[in-house]
Amino acid sequence: MDIEFLKSAVDFGILGVLALMSFLSLWFYLERLLFFRQIKLEKYKQKEQLEIDLTNHITIISSFGSNAPYIGLLGTVFGIIVTFYAMGQSGNMDIKTIMTSLALALKATAMGLIVAIPSMMFYNHLGRKIEVVLAKWDMMHENTKI
Repeated sequence: MDIEFLKSAVDFGILGVLALMSFLSLWFYLERLLFFRQIKLEKYKQKEQLEIDLTNHITIISSFGSNAPYIGLLGTVFGIIVTFYAMGQSGNMDIKTIMTSLALALKATAMGLIVAIPSMMFYNHLGRKIEVVLAKWDMMHENTKI
């Protein structure tokens, strides 16, 4: 099997998955922000239904944030395996080639972190917004009971 093909498959496969995760994380974050801007607390008679509507898509953002570093690490491991395989096949022990290949393998881990950090920030921001909206709902319903 061609080494360049393996390198490309790892690069595009792992980085493609991470790019998709990044896009979807941002998409769901923006969707939730738009939902929070338009929410009408008066329409909710039950707090449980409000919680269901507020937390829609939140787990996806959290899952992307928590799993992106692992996917990046998987890409790095695959990149190192391909590097060692290429070295074994060619018998070439050129330090420049080895270091370049390993540095390129590490980019997958970096990309995983680049996806994870904003995703977790999105998740935490939305979690706080959910707490605030639920508190407002509670205050609104306390006032109507009096």
